[in-house]
Amino acid sequence: MLLVRRHDARGSGVELAGLSTFLRGHQSSDPGTRERVAEILADVASRGDVAVAEYSRQLDGSELTPAEWELPLDRCHEALARIPAQLRQALEQAAKQIHQYHLHQRDAGFSLREADGTLLGMRVTPVDAAGLYVPGGKAAYPSSVLMNAIPAVVAGVQELVAVTPPLGINDAVLAALAISGVTRVFRVGGPHAVGALAFGTETIPQVDKIVGPGNRWVAEAKRQVFGQVGIDMIAGPTEVLILADESADPRAVAADMIAQAEHDEDASAWLATTSLTLADALPGALEAALAVAPRAEIARKALSQNGLIILVDDRAGMAAVANRRAAEHLEIVTREPESLAAEIRHAGAIFLGPSTPEPVGDYLAGPSHVLPTGGSARFASPLGVYDFVKRTSIVQYSRARLEADAPAVIALAEAEGLFGHAEAVRRRLEVE
Repeated sequence: MLLVRRHDARGSGVELAGLSTFLRGHQSSDPGTRERVAEILADVASRGDVAVAEYSRQLDGSELTPAEWELPLDRCHEALARIPAQLRQALEQAAKQIHQYHLHQRDAGFSLREADGTLLGMRVTPVDAAGLYVPGGKAAYPSSVLMNAIPAVVAGVQELVAVTPPLGINDAVLAALAISGVTRVFRVGGPHAVGALAFGTETIPQVDKIVGPGNRWVAEAKRQVFGQVGIDMIAGPTEVLILADESADPRAVAADMIAQAEHDEDASAWLATTSLTLADALPGALEAALAVAPRAEIARKALSQNGLIILVDDRAGMAAVANRRAAEHLEIVTREPESLAAEIRHAGAIFLGPSTPEPVGDYLAGPSHVLPTGGSARFASPLGVYDFVKRTSIVQYSRARLEADAPAVIALAEAEGLFGHAEAVRRRLEVE
């Protein structure tokens, strides 16, 4: 049984005729979701804790009072002490490597002092407070806690507030919170939690930026509060594109596609290859791997709906597919993968060579696994330290510089009809 569709792009060159049929971008939410989320956010902005408590009861079945929402950090550290030693070691190793990687993203800004005393510069400062949405239940991932929180800590954010649904948070997530640098944790989830972070309530502090994954209600809430606060991105279903030649092992390619497909039924897994032998062998390799996969039902549905094998003529064809797809995760399993990677302009993260399966990036390598999806890698970047800072321009003119630039400033201001702008410069020139 063929689990994935097949598309022959050979002979079509880099135009890749017909590929657009398989592409999907971010889908806007349905009107019902938008309207309901807008109602919830307006209510939280207006009534604060009272509204949040009501929605917690209605949507999560939580009877916690506002005084009980905050989870003492001691509870997180107790979970850290309680989890198996191997898991604790893995979390601590991941946290260390994520921290070390993101240290290289820090930006000190710059200051340019000219001979006449004029100063031009850029100051980089962290946001005062950031909010981290931590899903609960089946979508509770301790790795996401680390990947979202640690870049903020490295950026210098002083207050990092986590919100999470009140029921179902597990020890692994609590342990991740303990070592992530989060300063406060509140047991509130859903769109009302996003609203609480965006507007502030009597109990939950207002933040400047909200990051972290969530369901469609949370994603829509983040979309709607953007402008009131910053957000990381609106994430769509996860995706992988594998570029492979005849050197690739079909079993490894199948394993990597299943690793992505097992997330959920909407996940996407593509292979673009120059090898007809690999393309022919892949369906059988997928069937064999799925026969023993614990999440085979989910992966099989994802592959049948969103799987694709693309045959291309050459490495240029593989690069063209990659740049057209702009995938969240891009694996290059070819000879000389670095040279092919040099041709890729659009990807969230690139994994080079047969010893670099995408899961090392999910958990341990160091870069944040929060990546642009749905083709947004054409213009967006992975979550990083730069997402938690602002850049402020610094300008200080000397008298000599003002006199030298005044004619040009006045001419431009008057050309735009902004005579007050011109006068503000002239007045300075009249002062002895």
